[in-house]
Amino acid sequence: MEFIAKNAANWLKTRCDSLIIPFFTGDDIHTRLHGLDDNCLAQLARLHKLGDLDSKKDTLVTLFPQQAAFNRLVIKGCGEQPATLADLRQLLASLYKTADKLPGSHIAIRCDLIRQQGASDRQALQQLAMLFTTESYRYDETLSKKADPLRLKKITLLSDNANAAGKTALQQGQAIGNGMNTARQLGNLPPNICTPSYLARFAGQLAKGNSSLQVKVLDEAQMKKLKMHALLSVTAGTDEPAKMVVIEYKGGKPGDRPHVLVGKGVTFDSGGISLKPGAKMDEMKYDMCGAASVLGTLQAVSTMALPVNVTGVIGAVENLPSGTATKPGDVVTSMSGQTIEILNTDAEGRLVLCDLLTYSERFKPQSVVDIATLTGACVVALGSHASGLYSNDDTLQRELQQAGEHMHDRAWPMPLWDDYDKQLKSNFADMANIGGPEGGSVTAACFLARFAKNYRWAHLDIAGAAWNSSPK
Repeated sequence: MEFIAKNAANWLKTRCDSLIIPFFTGDDIHTRLHGLDDNCLAQLARLHKLGDLDSKKDTLVTLFPQQAAFNRLVIKGCGEQPATLADLRQLLASLYKTADKLPGSHIAIRCDLIRQQGASDRQALQQLAMLFTTESYRYDETLSKKADPLRLKKITLLSDNANAAGKTALQQGQAIGNGMNTARQLGNLPPNICTPSYLARFAGQLAKGNSSLQVKVLDEAQMKKLKMHALLSVTAGTDEPAKMVVIEYKGGKPGDRPHVLVGKGVTFDSGGISLKPGAKMDEMKYDMCGAASVLGTLQAVSTMALPVNVTGVIGAVENLPSGTATKPGDVVTSMSGQTIEILNTDAEGRLVLCDLLTYSERFKPQSVVDIATLTGACVVALGSHASGLYSNDDTLQRELQQAGEHMHDRAWPMPLWDDYDKQLKSNFADMANIGGPEGGSVTAACFLARFAKNYRWAHLDIAGAAWNSSPK
């Protein structure tokens, strides 16, 4: 899908199949459509008199101007102007649905008429490109009948700011949307396809022909040499070999310290010996959504050519039960040298992440953010509307929370108090991998914090926000 920004002052000269006019409560539609031919203006007056021309949501009026470059004019009732980013996103999603039903492959939209409170025109353009890109996503990888090709090929956005900044906003919105679609596609793939080795190959394909990206894949023998026994304990019961993927984006100055993104990539999580209930176990293919998020982010960052250095570190494993699987009560030594009593093999994500956090020290990072579908307790606490946000640095925590608000991908700050950390006490190791039934998301974060003391760190528990279940 191609996005083009043009000056709204020349809207009558826009060549396209259909031009959509958002019509809001309180708008003088006749003023908005100044310049139309007399026949169209007469039709408008008659429709207004009959009550057919209404700003109520989802009302549509179609006209066929004789003296305009576009084939049809579609006036879409949109209700009140958006007051919040959530309102704006709802409006843009509605505009996509309208555009997708119109004939032709080229649609134009009068974005200059949209006025979200407290937001710039640039933000609206970025959000539109991002939402149109994500709304067009379809999964058909494992279906015998493939989805129909996208009919919408070109979207022209008419704006008061069709300048370089506006065009950049469209490019960035599309890049972010494509990165999100990449993460969704990886998450939706079945676990017999999206294995640890598949994720490693995908990272290599992402970097192919892209000089700003460099990928290194470590196998189990290399991880064993690094003494990553916590991570390797998770993969002990499966035939699928674990992979650690390091993907470096170098868009900043050579000497700039990178920001590190750490992703949990459990491509299927049965719970191991601490076996999960059978109901909805199929959804545990989504336990690699942290890794998918890191890969999608690196794709977007490299597409936008951002002037910053970013390193992704992904631990890709399967967690299955077998005669060689890790048992409750086993004690392992992490890469940091700290020992862990594994009381529950279904608390495996933190065992993967703790070694990745230790490995991340070698990059001398400006910050480290790990992303993981870590705990069901976070779903209980926050539902699917927000991710749990933990950090050992107040500034980093505020920056992440503000970024989430800006993109409507929200996170909520949670505590890392010593009171919770004490729940990890073990009689047989430096710590246990679970802290009891109370505050499960918090004790998981406290566990990770023990491995992230040497840098600015934040943890995003995305267990609730990573995916939406749909009826079978």
